[in-house]
Amino acid sequence: MSYFHDTCELAAFSPEKMKKTNLYESPRMFCDLYCLEPGQSQKVHRHEGNDKIYHVLSGRCAVTVGEETRSLDPGHTAVAPSGIDHGVVNESKERVTLLVVMAPHPSYG
Repeated sequence: MSYFHDTCELAAFSPEKMKKTNLYESPRMFCDLYCLEPGQSQKVHRHEGNDKIYHVLSGRCAVTVGEETRSLDPGHTAVAPSGIDHGVVNESKERVTLLVVMAPHPSYG
Protein backbone atom coordinates (compact mmCIF):
# COMPACT_ATOMS: atom_id res chain seq x y z
CA MET A 1 0.00 0.00 0.00
CA SER A 2 1.26 3.43 -0.89
CA TYR A 3 0.84 6.33 1.52
CA PHE A 4 1.52 8.92 -1.20
CA HIS A 5 -0.60 9.53 -4.31
CA ASP A 6 -0.43 11.69 -7.39
CA THR A 7 -4.17 12.27 -7.73
CA CYS A 8 -3.74 13.83 -11.19
CA GLU A 9 -2.09 10.64 -12.40
CA LEU A 10 -4.81 8.46 -10.82
CA ALA A 11 -7.73 10.37 -12.34
CA ALA A 12 -9.73 7.95 -14.49
CA PHE A 13 -12.95 8.71 -16.32
CA SER A 14 -15.67 6.47 -17.72
CA PRO A 15 -18.17 7.46 -20.41
CA GLU A 16 -20.87 5.32 -18.71
CA LYS A 17 -20.87 6.75 -15.18
CA MET A 18 -18.92 8.60 -12.50
CA LYS A 19 -15.66 6.77 -11.78
CA LYS A 20 -14.41 6.22 -8.22
CA THR A 21 -10.77 5.42 -7.46
CA ASN A 22 -9.97 4.41 -3.89
CA LEU A 23 -6.89 6.13 -2.44
CA TYR A 24 -7.11 4.76 1.11
CA GLU A 25 -9.49 2.89 3.36
CA SER A 26 -9.58 1.50 6.86
CA PRO A 27 -12.38 0.59 9.27
CA ARG A 28 -12.31 4.26 10.37
CA MET A 29 -12.63 6.02 6.98
CA PHE A 30 -12.19 5.94 3.24
CA CYS A 31 -10.75 8.45 0.79
CA ASP A 32 -11.72 8.26 -2.89
CA LEU A 33 -11.10 10.23 -6.04
CA TYR A 34 -14.39 10.86 -7.88
CA CYS A 35 -14.10 11.66 -11.60
CA LEU A 36 -17.12 12.98 -13.49
CA GLU A 37 -17.50 13.64 -17.18
CA PRO A 38 -19.88 16.47 -18.18
CA GLY A 39 -23.44 15.53 -17.25
CA GLN A 40 -22.49 12.75 -14.84
CA SER A 41 -23.66 12.75 -11.24
CA GLN A 42 -23.87 11.01 -7.93
CA LYS A 43 -27.56 10.93 -7.09
CA VAL A 44 -28.69 12.66 -3.93
CA HIS A 45 -28.63 10.15 -1.09
CA ARG A 46 -27.83 9.97 2.62
CA HIS A 47 -25.83 7.91 5.10
CA GLU A 48 -26.88 7.35 8.68
CA GLY A 49 -23.86 7.39 10.97
CA ASN A 50 -21.33 8.55 8.35
CA ASP A 51 -20.04 12.05 7.54
CA LYS A 52 -18.83 12.86 4.01
CA ILE A 53 -16.54 15.60 2.72
CA TYR A 54 -16.33 16.66 -0.96
CA HIS A 55 -13.26 18.70 -1.95
CA VAL A 56 -13.09 19.94 -5.56
CA LEU A 57 -9.68 19.40 -7.16
CA SER A 58 -10.50 20.41 -10.74
CA GLY A 59 -13.48 21.62 -12.73
CA ARG A 60 -16.73 23.11 -11.47
CA CYS A 61 -19.62 21.07 -10.08
CA ALA A 62 -22.87 21.51 -8.21
CA VAL A 63 -22.95 19.91 -4.77
CA THR A 64 -26.16 19.43 -2.82
CA VAL A 65 -26.15 19.21 0.97
CA GLY A 66 -29.55 19.19 2.61
CA GLU A 67 -31.85 21.69 0.91
CA GLU A 68 -28.99 23.75 -0.55
CA THR A 69 -27.11 23.31 -3.84
CA ARG A 70 -23.99 25.35 -4.62
CA SER A 71 -21.57 25.47 -7.52
CA LEU A 72 -18.07 24.75 -6.27
CA ASP A 73 -14.75 25.60 -7.91
CA PRO A 74 -11.34 24.01 -7.28
CA GLY A 75 -10.28 24.46 -3.67
CA HIS A 76 -13.85 24.56 -2.36
CA THR A 77 -15.21 21.99 0.10
CA ALA A 78 -18.67 20.80 1.12
CA VAL A 79 -19.42 18.80 4.28
CA ALA A 80 -22.42 16.45 4.51
CA PRO A 81 -23.03 15.38 8.12
CA SER A 82 -24.63 12.03 8.95
CA GLY A 83 -28.31 11.80 8.02
CA ILE A 84 -28.25 14.77 5.61
CA ASP A 85 -29.03 14.31 1.89
CA HIS A 86 -26.07 14.97 -0.41
CA GLY A 87 -24.93 14.48 -4.00
CA VAL A 88 -22.92 16.00 -6.82
CA VAL A 89 -23.45 16.75 -10.50
CA ASN A 90 -21.09 17.98 -13.21
CA GLU A 91 -23.19 20.59 -14.99
CA SER A 92 -20.16 22.04 -16.79
CA LYS A 93 -18.59 21.13 -20.13
CA GLU A 94 -15.31 20.10 -18.49
CA ARG A 95 -14.23 17.10 -16.45
CA VAL A 96 -14.47 17.31 -12.65
CA THR A 97 -12.32 15.61 -10.01
CA LEU A 98 -13.16 15.54 -6.31
CA LEU A 99 -11.40 14.20 -3.26
CA VAL A 100 -14.06 12.47 -1.15
CA VAL A 101 -13.63 11.35 2.46
CA MET A 102 -16.18 9.43 4.54
CA ALA A 103 -15.92 8.49 8.19
CA PRO A 104 -16.53 6.09 9.68
CA HIS A 105 -16.26 3.67 6.78
CA PRO A 106 -19.84 2.54 5.98
CA SER A 107 -18.80 -1.09 5.34
CA TYR A 108 -17.40 -1.46 8.86
CA GLY A 109 -20.41 -0.27 10.84
